[in-house]
Amino acid sequence: MRYIIFDFDGTLADSTQLFMQAWNTFAKQFNYLPVTQEDLVSSRNLTIQQRAKKYEFPMHKIPIILPKVYQYFKAHMNEVALFDGIKEMLEALARNGYKIVIISSNAQENIELFLRQEGIDTVSQVLTSSRIFGKDTVIRKFMKQQNLTADQLLYVGDEVRDILACNKVSVPFAWVSWGLDGYELIEKENPRFVVHSPQELMSALKLEG
Repeated sequence: MRYIIFDFDGTLADSTQLFMQAWNTFAKQFNYLPVTQEDLVSSRNLTIQQRAKKYEFPMHKIPIILPKVYQYFKAHMNEVALFDGIKEMLEALARNGYKIVIISSNAQENIELFLRQEGIDTVSQVLTSSRIFGKDTVIRKFMKQQNLTADQLLYVGDEVRDILACNKVSVPFAWVSWGLDGYELIEKENPRFVVHSPQELMSALKLEG
C-alpha cells in the first residue's frame, strides 16, 4: 500500500454543520425542506435517494444547487475545522512513507484553501469529482496516471457512495464512524477497516502516532 486517499467532508473536515446551514439557506429557493441537527442524526442510515425523498430535494437540480453550496462553503471557511487528531494522523502517515491524496465532490479551490488555513502540507494532490456519484471514474483515472494497482491504495471515507465507488474499482475502503453515514449503510459493502478515531486508523495500518 503506497497511497492513502481521503474523502474530505465528514472525514477530514468537520463541515456537517456548515453544509446544513447551506442546505437550509437554499431550501426555500429550490423548494425542498430544511433540516435540523436531529434530522442529521435520524437519517444517518438512509441513502442519498431516501434522504432526497424525505426532504423533497430535487435531485435533478444538483448541478445547479451544488455550486451554490460550495460558494457558501468558501464564504464561511473559517467556520470549518479538522476533526480532532486528523492533522497528527496525516503527519504520521507522511512520516511512514505514505502519499496522501484527497478525492472529494467539494471544489478543489475550497479544499486547498482549507488545507492552507489549517497549515497542512502533507497532502500531495487534491482531486475532485464534478458528479457526486463519479468518484470511481476519478479513482480509476488516478490509478492509470500513477500506474498503480488497486492493492496499492486505501480509500478512507464516511459515506456509502464512497465505498460503492471503491468497490467498482476494487480499492480497499476504511470507513470512519464520525462522518455523515451510519454503519448500517456501510456494513453490507464489506469495508476493509472500520475505525472510530484517527488513532484507530493508524493502529489498523500498524503505525505509531
